[in-house]
Amino acid sequence: MAQRLVKIIIYLLLAIIALLAALLAFFWAPDRSVAELKQWQLPDSEFIAIQGLQAHVLQSDKCDVYRSKESIDQAVSTGKSLPEAVVLLHGTSASLHTWQGWTKALSDEYCVVSMDLPGFGLTGPYTDETTKYSSANYAKFVVQVLDRLNLNQVTKVTLAGNSLGGKIAWRTAALYPDRIDKLILVDAVGYPATPKHVPIGFKLAKYSALTPILSRVLPRDVVKKSVLSVYADDTKVDEALVDRYYDLTLRQGNRQALNRRLQETDNNSDQAQIKQLYLPTLIIWGAQDDLIPVENATLFHRDIANSQLKIFDDLGHVPHEEDPITTVKVVRDFLKQPFKVYRAD
Repeated sequence: MAQRLVKIIIYLLLAIIALLAALLAFFWAPDRSVAELKQWQLPDSEFIAIQGLQAHVLQSDKCDVYRSKESIDQAVSTGKSLPEAVVLLHGTSASLHTWQGWTKALSDEYCVVSMDLPGFGLTGPYTDETTKYSSANYAKFVVQVLDRLNLNQVTKVTLAGNSLGGKIAWRTAALYPDRIDKLILVDAVGYPATPKHVPIGFKLAKYSALTPILSRVLPRDVVKKSVLSVYADDTKVDEALVDRYYDLTLRQGNRQALNRRLQETDNNSDQAQIKQLYLPTLIIWGAQDDLIPVENATLFHRDIANSQLKIFDDLGHVPHEEDPITTVKVVRDFLKQPFKVYRAD
């Protein structure tokens, strides 16, 4: 009897091992090189050297005048006005592609710049492993990109960001106030929040013990559920959109970088800087945001003296991506407004 029980246990263990091996084989998803992901490099995007990285950046045609100091000087000497610059920063696990709708709508009037931040998209992780994924380091990276693109020749730029990119935007404005003219915060990180729902990919990535497995295994359904969780309208999440998020997550080093970023998340000590921002600010929020509640939008509006607030009732955490046509209309109006900045006492 005992021998039979031992045999049963052994067979069960072997069956479990075989099942686990089959699951690993089915969901096996090793890192991919930038060359293997070349379909996600847009026709006009490019790679520029920043901090040892090859940063993936997209500039609109209006940015051409900033390509060299000579072209800038020529434009100024002939009396041409330099185009205003609008710089767009994506959120966690996203990429510059998230801004394609806004970029298309704004490019006829503005120099529009978007980029894959370190740890995401085609840019990939910091090459210096001692560099933390903090908002201060991200802000430094953004300013270095602006310098590399000769946008230091512009008096100031409008900086827009979603989620993590929103925090990087207002932190950049706080740390480099002479570089930023206006802010656009889209469902931005900034205040403590209790999410109604956290994307499953974020939940798993927080556990460093799982990194060796998660860096080699990635069920596509996990990515799909994560994307669905940041949209209010599930019908807008098609297979092509999921493919983009899935493929770029597989970029070499991005999964390990996500784990580090979630471990190295800023504390709330820099929150006080929000009240020190006096530049014109547009706050956009999706009322159906389950990740950062809409109540946080009112906190930004309360604490930033020269701010405007627009809430979209039927949109989620990425309103600029879910409905770029509707949301960018508000942005256009904001950019054209004359502002008289005042300081609150």
